[in-house]
Amino acid sequence: MLKNDLFLRALKRQPTPRTPIWVMRQAGRYLPEYRAVREKTDFLTLCKTPELATEVTIQPVELMGVDAAIIFSDILVVNEAMGMNVEIIETKGIKLTPPIRSQADIDKLIDPDIDEKLGYVMDALRMTKRELDNRVPLIGFTGAAWTLFTYAVEGGGSKNYAYAKKMMYREPKMAHQLLQKITNCISAYIIKQVEAGADAIQIFDSWASALSEDDYREFALPYIKQNVAAVKAKYPDTPVIVFSKDCNTILSDIADTGCDAMGLGWGIEIGKARAELKDRVCLQGNLDPTVLYGTHDKIKSEAAKILKSFGKHTAQSGHVFNLGHGILPDMDPENLKCLVEFVKEESAQYH
Repeated sequence: MLKNDLFLRALKRQPTPRTPIWVMRQAGRYLPEYRAVREKTDFLTLCKTPELATEVTIQPVELMGVDAAIIFSDILVVNEAMGMNVEIIETKGIKLTPPIRSQADIDKLIDPDIDEKLGYVMDALRMTKRELDNRVPLIGFTGAAWTLFTYAVEGGGSKNYAYAKKMMYREPKMAHQLLQKITNCISAYIIKQVEAGADAIQIFDSWASALSEDDYREFALPYIKQNVAAVKAKYPDTPVIVFSKDCNTILSDIADTGCDAMGLGWGIEIGKARAELKDRVCLQGNLDPTVLYGTHDKIKSEAAKILKSFGKHTAQSGHVFNLGHGILPDMDPENLKCLVEFVKEESAQYH
C-alpha cells in the first residue's frame, strides 16, 4: 500500500485532506543533483540506463517533497522504437531522420515489440518502483500521436508545422494512416508501462495548440481517445491524465476522451475550467512556470490564487497542483520547494 496516495485519490476525484502537487519536468536541469548525473552521459543514454533514470526520477521526491514521481524518459523514444533515428542535443535541439513524408516512408516504420525496443523504460519503472518503496505513486507517460506525428514529419521541432500540415491538408488519408500507426505503438507502450509498475499515465500533447479546434477534433482527439480506451480496457483502475497544451476552448471535447484528469495551461483560470466541466474530471495545473522566477511571497500569492479559484472541494472534485508546462532549466530549486511546501499547507483549508 502507498504511504502517500493523495495524487491517485485526487485523480479519481476522491476526498483528500489537501491538494497533492508534482510538476512537469521535475526531474531535470534545474536540479544540481540531476546535472551531476547528466555530466557523466548524454541525454538519451541517461534515458536508456535504468539505474541512472531511476536515480534522477527519485531526486525530486527526496529533495522537493512532491507527491508523485514521473519516470525519467522522453516522448521521442516511441519514434525511435518505430525505426527513426533520433538525436537529442540539449544545446542544438532535436533531429529525427529520415523525416516521414511519403507513403514509402510510412511503410518503412515498424510496429515494434515493446519489450525489445523499449524494455529499458520498463526496467527503469520496475527499478524506480522498488526504490520508491511505496513512498509516492509513479507516473508513466507518452507523447500523444499528433505531437509524435509532427516530430516524425518535420524531422524535429517546428515553428509552423509546414510539412505536417501539408500532409494533413493534401494527403489526409496518409496522415491518418501515420497517426494510427503511431497510436497503435503508443497504446501497446503505455499498457506495458502499467504492467511494469506505473500507477498512472500522462499523455503529453505538447503541440496541441498548433491545430485549430476542428483539426484537433479530427487529427488528435480520436487517437488520444484510443489510447485512453486501451488502458481502461485492461486496467480500468489506472488513472489517465491528458495534457493538451493550451487547448482551453475545447475542454469538454478533451474530457470526452474518457480521461480521468486534464492538464491545464496557465491561459485559463482554473475555476472557469472547473465551472465549465462541472467536476467531470480532475484538473491538473496550472501555475505559469515563470512565476517561479519571482520572490517567495510572489510564488505564494500566485499559488494561493489558483487554490482559491478552484475553490472548495466536493465529494466529486479533484485537483492536482502543477505548473501549466514544464519547470524551466534555470529555475532556483528553492523556489520550487517554497511552492511545494506552500501548497501542502495552504490547500488544506479548501478540503
